[in-house]
Amino acid sequence: MNGKFTQSAEMERDALDWGEMGWVSRPATTGAAQIVAIEVTFLPGEGHNFHKHPQQEEVIYVLAGEVEQWLEGEKQLLQAGDSIFIAPGVVHASFTVGSQSAKLLAILAPCTGADGYVAVDVSNDAPWNGLR
Repeated sequence: MNGKFTQSAEMERDALDWGEMGWVSRPATTGAAQIVAIEVTFLPGEGHNFHKHPQQEEVIYVLAGEVEQWLEGEKQLLQAGDSIFIAPGVVHASFTVGSQSAKLLAILAPCTGADGYVAVDVSNDAPWNGLR
């Protein structure tokens, strides 16, 4: 396959307790071998707790809303148009700020695992369980 068009109405979406993941591209849907792209919506007050991707780089680009972004022990507020690069194996977390949902585009590479990415939850481990 040389590529694949995906209309918004056709995008696979997973509803989660904290929001929604829309699969822009992953191996199972586009045949991508190197890049996973996910449209992520966090409900107000929600987010993706402290985790890491052992073998993947990640870029998070804020499309809408405001996000409390953690990179290891450092916190910064990101707004639409802001982004962060995260090296492989680095612990990070993202949470909405305020009463509005936040929308992000998360891009990870290379593809690993069935969905194209692997996240290791460390939110119950010290020091991550005491940061927020």
